[in-house]
Amino acid sequence: MLESDKVIYENASCQVGNVMTDTGLDVPFVPTPRPIVRRMLSLADTKSGERLIDLGAGDGRIVMTAASEFGARALGVELHPERYAIIRNSAASLKPNLHALRQNLFQTDLSNADIVTMYLLPSVNEALRKKLERELRSGARVVSHDFSIPDWTPTRVELIQGPLGLHALYLYRV
Repeated sequence: MLESDKVIYENASCQVGNVMTDTGLDVPFVPTPRPIVRRMLSLADTKSGERLIDLGAGDGRIVMTAASEFGARALGVELHPERYAIIRNSAASLKPNLHALRQNLFQTDLSNADIVTMYLLPSVNEALRKKLERELRSGARVVSHDFSIPDWTPTRVELIQGPLGLHALYLYRV
C-alpha cells in the first residue's frame, strides 16, 4: 500500500446501532477484504512465533494469513459451526501454526495472546473491553476493524479505501 492510499486520524471513532442477527449470534458475518487483513496484521507488527487470537474469526482469513504469511501461531475463535469447520479444515495444512476453537469468544482465555484481532460490533467491543483489560498482558496489541473500543485511546487509527468502501483500523497497545 502506498502512503498516499491511507489517511491517518487520531482519536477517530465510528458508531452504529445494535444489531440482532438471524442466527442468534452477536455479530453478523461480514468478511474482511484480504488487503485489509494484511494491513491489520502489518499494523499490529505481527512477528513470527507470536500468538494471535482472532475473536469471531468467520471464515478464518485473518488467522490463515497470520499463520502462512507472518509465521504467527494463530487461533481462530468462531462459534458458527460451518465457519468453524472452514478454519478447522484449513488448520490441518497449517499446523502447528493454526488452530481453530469453536467457542463463545467471551469464554476464550486471552492471557497468552500477543495480538488480538476482531471485527465485531460496537456493543460487543464494549462488552469485551473489561475482559481485554483483565486478561491481556502488558505490551499486547489489539486491532479492531471498523469499530473502536469504548473508553480506550488508540495508538493509531488508519482509514483505508478498500474494494467495497472505507475501512477504519484501530490499533491499541495494552
